This record gives sequence, C-alpha cells and structure tokens, in this order.
Amino acid sequence: MLRYVHTNIIARDAARLIAFYKDTLGCKSIGQTRDLRGPWLDKLTGLPQAHIIGEHLLLPGYDADHPTLEIFSYDSLRDSLPPEVNRPGLAHLAFEVDDVEKTLAVILAAGGGQVGEVVTAAYPNNMEAVFVYARDPEGNIIELQSWRQADSAQS
Repeated sequence: MLRYVHTNIIARDAARLIAFYKDTLGCKSIGQTRDLRGPWLDKLTGLPQAHIIGEHLLLPGYDADHPTLEIFSYDSLRDSLPPEVNRPGLAHLAFEVDDVEKTLAVILAAGGGQVGEVVTAAYPNNMEAVFVYARDPEGNIIELQSWRQADSAQS
C-alpha cells in the first residue's frame, strides 16, 4: 500500500497555530493529539530527550480517513530562515476556497500576512483562477485559490 498521510509543520507555538488553521481554514480536530517522548523518539529524530506536543488536524474537504495537517512543537527549537516562495524545500500549503479575498481578510485578521498580490489567471477550457500567497502567524506560506468559468466572472 502507498498513500499520502500528512504534512508536518513545526510551530513555535503549536496551540496558537492549531487554533489558526482550525479557525481560518476549516481544519478540524479528530482527537489525534500528541505528547511524545522516549528512547524511540530520540532515535527517530536524532535528538537527545526529544519532546513533541501537537495535533493532527483533518484537512477541509476530506473525511476522517486522512490526510491531515500535523502541527507539532519541540521543547527545543532551532532558528530557521523564513519560508519564501522560491526557497528549496516545502514552499506552501494550498487551499481551494470560495472567495480568495474574503479568506485572505480572515487570515490577516487572525495575525497572518500577505506575500504578493491577488491575481486572476486564465486557464484552458474557459477557466480562470484567483490566487494569492498568504502567511500563517508563524510565517509559513499558504496559497489560496478559487476556480471558476471565465464567463461567469464577467458580469
């Protein structure tokens, strides 16, 4: 068997970031909280006395059988460079939303940020998409997208 299971974000403040993803982007608790430590975790992470707390959140649009967004925090965190859209590695999480501008406003009101401008792009088969890159309160990049027939947008 092979299937995608989760994406992990290491947070400075796991509780705050979990609340952000639940309140602004519709992720849901499914009872998978974690408070992990022990020799097996030290071996897995390569970190002595590792301790992880956090939660798996069900992503919107999926049933309780996955995938999830795993938001964890370690007792000891290393400094990192802020995520950028062109930095190698995980670039962003993408969410399809009904209204990009309204969702962006909710993200901004919840302490998030905006990376670039809201844009509309034409696609084949008379489709168009509205996109924007935003940031969660810890700087991780979120892509918001909304798709529609091009004709319906020109009223």
